[in-house]
Amino acid sequence: MRALALRTENLLATLALGGLMLLPLAEIVTRKFFESGIPGAGPFAQNLTIWVGLLGAAIAAREGKLLTLATGEFLPAGTITRVAHVIAGFVGAAVSTIFAVGGAALVQTERSVGDIIAVHVPVWVATLAFPLAFAVIAARLVWRASPHWLGRAIALGGIAAGYWIATHYQVLEGRAVWPWITAIVVAGVLGAPIFTLLGGIAMFAFFADGSRPIVPLIKAYEELTSPSANLAAIPLFTFTGFLLAEGKSSERLMRALRGLVGWMPGGTAIAAATLCAFFTLFTGGSGVTILALGGLLLPVLVKEGYREKFAIGLLTASGSLGLLFPLSVPLILYGIVAQNVAIEDLFIGGLLPGLLMLGLLAALGIREAIVSKALRTPFRFGESVAALWEAKWELLLPVVVLYALLGGYVTMSETAAIAALYATILAMVVYREVGWRELAEIMRSTAVDTGVVMLIVSMAMIYGYLVTRAGLTLAMVEGIAAISQDPIIVGLLIMGFLLIVGCFLEATAAIIILTPVLVPIMQASSLDPLHFGVIIVLIMMIGLLTPPFGMVLFVLNRISGVSLHRIVVAVAPFIIPLLAVALLLLFFPGLVTVLPRLLM
Repeated sequence: MRALALRTENLLATLALGGLMLLPLAEIVTRKFFESGIPGAGPFAQNLTIWVGLLGAAIAAREGKLLTLATGEFLPAGTITRVAHVIAGFVGAAVSTIFAVGGAALVQTERSVGDIIAVHVPVWVATLAFPLAFAVIAARLVWRASPHWLGRAIALGGIAAGYWIATHYQVLEGRAVWPWITAIVVAGVLGAPIFTLLGGIAMFAFFADGSRPIVPLIKAYEELTSPSANLAAIPLFTFTGFLLAEGKSSERLMRALRGLVGWMPGGTAIAAATLCAFFTLFTGGSGVTILALGGLLLPVLVKEGYREKFAIGLLTASGSLGLLFPLSVPLILYGIVAQNVAIEDLFIGGLLPGLLMLGLLAALGIREAIVSKALRTPFRFGESVAALWEAKWELLLPVVVLYALLGGYVTMSETAAIAALYATILAMVVYREVGWRELAEIMRSTAVDTGVVMLIVSMAMIYGYLVTRAGLTLAMVEGIAAISQDPIIVGLLIMGFLLIVGCFLEATAAIIILTPVLVPIMQASSLDPLHFGVIIVLIMMIGLLTPPFGMVLFVLNRISGVSLHRIVVAVAPFIIPLLAVALLLLFFPGLVTVLPRLLM
């Protein structure tokens, strides 16, 4: 029975993602040939994104993949860690239950109102994802809180506590919320998922203001289904990256790149860095890139004479470069949350900084190759042509996607659907490296990764609304203005703050959480949102690599077996040139803004 329930859950997430890809494609075709799109295709896709995200989040909770703060990694093994897990499970289950109760109220309200998405499909069907997903997440946080029944029983009390609070929220009206917020923050430090930290703080602040649990859910639903959000692009680009990683696309691209630059000193290092950047375009995180490519590239670099320390540092640093190039998921998220800069402008604006950083890593690769006397691949014209021809379909993918998007032919979500279809045809028809079973598993993995992000997106939208409503952004603007109104000084302060935060938070989570707070500060200091949006993504990328807390360091430690000390030593030299680029961008905004002004 349990196995059937799990298979059904996976199937629903897979079908929702499939519908999310097919709807925009059908819209493109009907608009082209019949001069009008499918009625309600846009609203259907927006609501399907909610189902993909929340079902994926429920599966992520089942597999223990919900994002947490990096601080939990430093707890000593033993009793302290076991107690911390139970506390985190208790608080996580309580917050999830509060949102499940609020979601149930939202469903009831929508049923009574009777609004329609399109084609007689009621809105309440879409909102049903909230109570179902959060109830399942609460149960799974309890189950994973401890391997022992006593620990699970204690964590189960979180569900009871959350239900009581959600149904007796009136007792908190007008009362101090700092004890509750303190408890939630402590639980977050001990390992509770990030969404419970954001959502819990926001929910108790709403309770103190006399609001019902339904109020934040209404705000989240409105923001998630906004046509300007383009949230469907996130799962579809992620799916594209996973499909490419599943087959032998990485090997074909590596052969093509080595055929072009392998004859140079450091040619293999340059090819490896470029390949990592390409894959991160779609996967949106260097942890996924390292997981997909580390086993291929690390042995190649070491075999050709590069020091292992250098190879580890290069792959870790270059695995984040794609976050600045067109189609980057963090750039999309910044554009969605900031709401004052076009995502297309961000894509173009990040191009020069990304190429500059890639050039710096290439220079380090050349220096390392000369010092270590690494082998080179002799240039053979025939081999280079054959390698490029073999990888032609992968190389055409960004060209096709950017042509469709920047040419104004399709929307962002439709562009992502085109990329997903292209990658599917490539993997299943052209190369036949992925079968139906593998495709279903890739779609499930995509839903999980999307769910982790979407859960934080929804909480961050609630949190951002609360911060604005409470006047905290105004207070921060006034506080920074009291220090300095010079854009450079303000920029340096923000960059330092982001670098510290980036050590603890995954890049997408940090961008989602902090952008609503930072945008008013940037506006008050006359900082260009396009210019500083690229800097924010860059600093978050560097934070992921920064010792001792950078999250990617721990990801690499888990998947490679290399000690954390060796990884920190290997990565540290690469952080200096990346920081230099960030400072260069701050002092010379034209590096970001010149191409968008010329091309857009």
